[in-house]
Amino acid sequence: MINLFKIKGQKREDAANANGRAPVKKQSAGELRLHKDIGELNLPKTTSISFPNGKDDLMNFEISIRPDEGYYQGGTFIFTFQVSPSYPHEPPKVKCKTKVYHPNIDLEGNVCLNILREDWKPVLNINTVIYGLNLLFTQPNDEDPLNHDAAAVLRDNPKLFESNVRRAMAGGYVGQIYFPRCA
Repeated sequence: MINLFKIKGQKREDAANANGRAPVKKQSAGELRLHKDIGELNLPKTTSISFPNGKDDLMNFEISIRPDEGYYQGGTFIFTFQVSPSYPHEPPKVKCKTKVYHPNIDLEGNVCLNILREDWKPVLNINTVIYGLNLLFTQPNDEDPLNHDAAAVLRDNPKLFESNVRRAMAGGYVGQIYFPRCA
């Protein structure tokens, strides 16, 4: 029975090629879902999306976040998204390209956001992840850190934390670590 379907599909593809049309590349379920998610995006005014590899590569894109409140106001932070063909059963892989002094983003750009790990569910979408990333900048979380030093300063001395964030965003050192300008 399965072979019959394969033969039928091959005949259809051969007929399309004979008519001068290019063969149609079949999209994975993940690509179809991502296409739908991107079409339904409702981005906050502080956020924009771009496709560095062109619109044909929806599975890899970048999000730019420019917070308009909180510690990170005035900064620009770029995140890369890599979406697997098994999306939405697997969360997208998200990395921060901008080196940032933040309790929930380490110096390699790894992001600590619960919905990108244990709390991911297929009903969640790209919009949810983007809102979660925006929330990290308005409400950094010192209770589940990747950058333990930044989390300790936020918890113990919020004024020093704010000063460190400003210094890092302006392009400077926080301790022994240099942060390029992002403001």
